Amino acid sequence: MINSQQSAPFTSQQSLAPKLTGLRYIPRWIAGVMCYMVFGLGGLLSSLTILPVLRYWPGSKQERIARVQRTVSLMFKGFVTMLSAAGVINVSTKNLHLLQRAQGHIVVANHPTLVDVVVLISLMPNAGCIVKQTLWRNPFIRGVLSNVGYIPNRSADLLLQDCKQVLKQDTNLVIFPEGTRTLVGNAINPFARGAANIALRTQTDILPVILHTDVTGLTKQQAWYQIPRQTINMSVEVGHSMRYQHYKVTQGNEAKIARQLTRDLQEFYLNNLSSPLDSHTDKKHKNELTQPN
Repeated sequence: MINSQQSAPFTSQQSLAPKLTGLRYIPRWIAGVMCYMVFGLGGLLSSLTILPVLRYWPGSKQERIARVQRTVSLMFKGFVTMLSAAGVINVSTKNLHLLQRAQGHIVVANHPTLVDVVVLISLMPNAGCIVKQTLWRNPFIRGVLSNVGYIPNRSADLLLQDCKQVLKQDTNLVIFPEGTRTLVGNAINPFARGAANIALRTQTDILPVILHTDVTGLTKQQAWYQIPRQTINMSVEVGHSMRYQHYKVTQGNEAKIARQLTRDLQEFYLNNLSSPLDSHTDKKHKNELTQPN
């Protein structure tokens, strides 16, 4: 269940969900695996039925893609609700209105679990993302990807062109600067410069989202069927836009400025993963990282 009232980051004083052991874990495991099966089969069936109809229903190209994106967001919200009912994850939000009213932003987030992108898209009616090429060969989700207008991760020039086109359509582009799920024991993985490069070269503001989790689960080191024995409480905290105009890009210094923006982003996440968003006090970059919309 997505609960917009629970918004405070988790602290060591808060009680964790009980850890299921023995026979008590079996219903949780069965329910969690069934959620993934329903998600996969639902993606396959929708890509063959409702999504193509919505994509080619009369209207402009932007209107057709927007209606498919809204439908996918609702489908993902249903999946998150199933995971919640199964006891796998519980999602709360803070400043959700900033995410839901955003248009044409690059939405960056840390990446602690397998379902992060699903959670984020379930909270946005106009979301797109960059998808690795191997997923385009997956028959269960290939149709969904093509109908919703997601971007394949290909050569840099083609990727940048695709990003410009998507952002001009008021779609928010979800990017995980870590590139993969956070390694267990790390606050974050080192950030790559992809998100910063796209933001600067497309002249797009960045909307940071911080995902706090209270227990370890659904990590890179675990298979999808290793359902967590404790419910993962995830707090989705939305920050204010980072204005690309604060980073003066001139001919020849694009790489340098992208590195600076990436360092600022990484520092922002390191600070805020251990404290609430509102307590960020880095004076050097506070204006860039908390400039209101």
